[in-house]
Amino acid sequence: DGCAVMPQLTATAVLQLALLLTALPAQYFISRWSGSTAVQRFHATTRLIRMWKELRTSFINGTAWMDWASQQMSRVQSLVGLGQEVPQESLAIEIMLYDNDEGFFGASKTTRSPRPPYVFLRVGEVVMERKGHMVGVVVSWDPEMRAPPEWVDRVYSNSEGTKAERTPHYKVLFSGPGPSSLLVGYLPQTQLERITGMRV
Repeated sequence: DGCAVMPQLTATAVLQLALLLTALPAQYFISRWSGSTAVQRFHATTRLIRMWKELRTSFINGTAWMDWASQQMSRVQSLVGLGQEVPQESLAIEIMLYDNDEGFFGASKTTRSPRPPYVFLRVGEVVMERKGHMVGVVVSWDPEMRAPPEWVDRVYSNSEGTKAERTPHYKVLFSGPGPSSLLVGYLPQTQLERITGMRV
């Protein structure tokens, strides 16, 4: 007949053609990126492996995605109002922790000078909470615990409560889980440790 038949392009043929066309640019990229000496190639390979591990742990990790999705769901629930119900009594105490007129939680409006010698920490000092190893800064203090009885009952057992009542307590600001969130704690002197040489 004299008619030439065009070859059929199959998926395998397309893959082979794509690999052939990318081989030369890939070789050029690898040679430029990895360097010409053995040391340069070693460092380039190490850098590539580190990048792969970071990619794998941050984007390909199922646990990281589940944590992220859980955080997003809790944010949406709190915006919509579907979050956990907090008892009104507990909410009032939490609000008191920030500011109150009763002088609870280191919120005394009167100047207390001089500071008693058994109150070891000063306002502005950086401290570490001994149980959770959280780092924070002291913002106020009480020579002995000043808190509502409901809070004392919730936080301390009977024997601990009577002992804690005579211990100096401090209001401490800790950095929270988010980049701009703060946690406020009212802790006894026995749970705090001064950190020197550190600024917050």
